[in-house]
Amino acid sequence: MISLLRPPKLKWLWFLFLELSALAPASRAQTELHVPAGFTKLQVVEGSEVVLPAWYTLKGEVSSAQPWENPMVQWFLEQEGKDLNQVLAYINGITTSKTGISLAHPMPSRNVSLKLENLQEKDSGSYKCSVNVLDSQGVSKGFTSKTIELIVLVLPAPPSCRLQGVPRVGNNVTLICQSPRSKPAAQYEWERLPPSAHIFFPPVLDSIRGYLNLTNLSTSMSGTYVCKAQNKVGSAQCNMTLEVSTGHGAAVVAGAVVGTLVGLGLLAGLVLLYHRWSKAVEEPANDIKEDATAPRNLPWPKGSDTISKNGTLSSVTSARALRPPQGPPRSGALSPTPSVSSQALSSPSLPRVNQVYSQPKSPTSNRVSPSALSRMGAVPLMVPAQGQAGSLV
Repeated sequence: MISLLRPPKLKWLWFLFLELSALAPASRAQTELHVPAGFTKLQVVEGSEVVLPAWYTLKGEVSSAQPWENPMVQWFLEQEGKDLNQVLAYINGITTSKTGISLAHPMPSRNVSLKLENLQEKDSGSYKCSVNVLDSQGVSKGFTSKTIELIVLVLPAPPSCRLQGVPRVGNNVTLICQSPRSKPAAQYEWERLPPSAHIFFPPVLDSIRGYLNLTNLSTSMSGTYVCKAQNKVGSAQCNMTLEVSTGHGAAVVAGAVVGTLVGLGLLAGLVLLYHRWSKAVEEPANDIKEDATAPRNLPWPKGSDTISKNGTLSSVTSARALRPPQGPPRSGALSPTPSVSSQALSSPSLPRVNQVYSQPKSPTSNRVSPSALSRMGAVPLMVPAQGQAGSLV
């Protein structure tokens, strides 16, 4: 097989010449190209071979080729969105063609059928045959052309089956079946094999996309499911096993609930501990300490006066201070300070602690003045007053 080496410009000029030949006067247009009825549109399975039938005749001439005939034959492939592509040419006794493409009959011959081998999907399109016959003098007997549409069909490739969703009781799942390659597009069918055989139809089945929707699953829906992808060429299939589970889902849910409750309990415990700790830190700062117990023997500084509850200044002396001194007083000597209770028992003439005395109005009072007591060495005491509640003031 010789590859086409004709430059693109020369190819287009030659094709233009053939097209202009078709405009020749009717008296000169004696060539006719024929295609059998029913063969203007062919469908062929990928990988096979096919012959596109075509032949030409001359008006008023015998059906067989004549020695003087010099046919020029061209086949073109026209595809949507692509440029016109020349796949075979027979000119001046030389044939050039693409790989896998040839004339079905050796030339010269009036049968110009095209043979295609090992067809692929990319070979689909419209094949146009153009014939221009010249006589021995190089005069054209006319130009003619015909078109045959070829469709290469593709068997569905083995589909793949997969599951979308969790096959658990009460859930919804989708079985998906898709073929990666098919021409025309495959149609899908789903069925469940015995012992629980079942064939599915729309709306649960989407025959275009290959979806099978199963809702509200139960254990009885477990089994083997088969998907068949098919077109006019043939079919291919895949299968999968569906197992609907039960207890696992409940255990998962229960575990999630228990885990949530435990987490909430820990969080609540942490919050409670935090509040208790905050309260324990604040309580020492807010505590009010109780007053210490007053001492039973209250020492008072020497020479201090006692202010009674009503503000009257009075002097209290001890029994020892009323007695005459036994000897010369020693300077700086301090007498022990008697307690309140001892003062009350030692001298009945002394006033009670909770009574208030004013200075005597009569100058003839036989009481000793504070200055005399001081000279005699008496020690003044401040006696605390007693309130009505019995506490010392």
